[in-house]
Amino acid sequence: MGIFKKIGDFLDERLGIRDILEQNLTKYLLPKNINVWYTLGAVLLALFAVQVASGILLLVYYNPNTDDAFHSIQRIMNDVPYGWLIRTIHAVGANVIILALLLHMLSVLFMGSYKRPRELTWMAGFLLFLLSLAMCLTGYLLPWSQLSFWATTVATNSSREIPLIGDVVVRFLRGGAMVGQPTLGRFFALHVMGIPLILGILVLVHLFLVRRLGISRPPFGPDWQPSEPSTTFHHEEHPGGIPFFPHYMTKDAAMIAFFLALTVYVVFFAPGLFFPPASFQPANPFETPVGIKPEWYFLWAYQTLKIFPSEFLGLAVQGLAVTLLLFLPFLDRSRERRPKHRPLFVAGYCVGIAVFIGLSIWGHFS
Repeated sequence: MGIFKKIGDFLDERLGIRDILEQNLTKYLLPKNINVWYTLGAVLLALFAVQVASGILLLVYYNPNTDDAFHSIQRIMNDVPYGWLIRTIHAVGANVIILALLLHMLSVLFMGSYKRPRELTWMAGFLLFLLSLAMCLTGYLLPWSQLSFWATTVATNSSREIPLIGDVVVRFLRGGAMVGQPTLGRFFALHVMGIPLILGILVLVHLFLVRRLGISRPPFGPDWQPSEPSTTFHHEEHPGGIPFFPHYMTKDAAMIAFFLALTVYVVFFAPGLFFPPASFQPANPFETPVGIKPEWYFLWAYQTLKIFPSEFLGLAVQGLAVTLLLFLPFLDRSRERRPKHRPLFVAGYCVGIAVFIGLSIWGHFS
């Protein structure tokens, strides 16, 4: 232990390591009434770390070639020691991340934490959500199964409805007229390098904004009042609050353990939940399987395209919804964050959740 203390003293003399740790752990105070929903940020960081680690391990054996991609996945599942476990954790983990992201965004919306001065924090977080969906979409093609081939074909086909440039967009996404080797190469590059690079930068930006502005106080309790508008920067302090370490870090650890346990439970007891039969058949461009549908988090979009008279209208509605959510902090300028004092917003919030769930169920059974 003596050698570690000497190393610690050496670094502390030159970099002030202990002061940095104190300022960000024991002296970093959080609101007394902070709730468990605030732990979802730490949960997402842990889940993303699992995805990165499992993805790197899969890259050792995966071959991004249409002739061998499916068979390389089968080798991972059947021949590589614990390959089935790594691949299943990676696939299930992607779904758990989307679930945690949705819960995180819903909690932020409900508590009004997206409002001034946290507009940029919300926008960075929402862009992270969109990038995570793009990660899932690009990763979906990589196994080169019937499910991934035809799901990608349908997804890229939707872009054809974009006025004037639809055909150009489709050929750009596919790298040709049909889904093939160029598509697999592009999606592979985006999945393992392009999107993760942008996503990593956005994560750092999001964390910087959260730390720089300070944690927003939950809008609950009899003494909560809307903050006064300010034209200058202000870091939100919480005198008399609870230390991040060890008080709140234990809650973070408990929620991380819960989501990891959820992932492991699905991996061992319900692995078929995210692996329909078509995912075990090699891609065949000449045989369209019956009942191909996207993952649960895209079902609402899938059903939206079906209920409108044209796919263009469906895409326009989806684009409008995404744009409104992205710029919501600039549309909702009220300083009030207490849910009971925002009845119209809460009503719209509940209707939005009901529509999302309803369209998803409809899309699943249609």
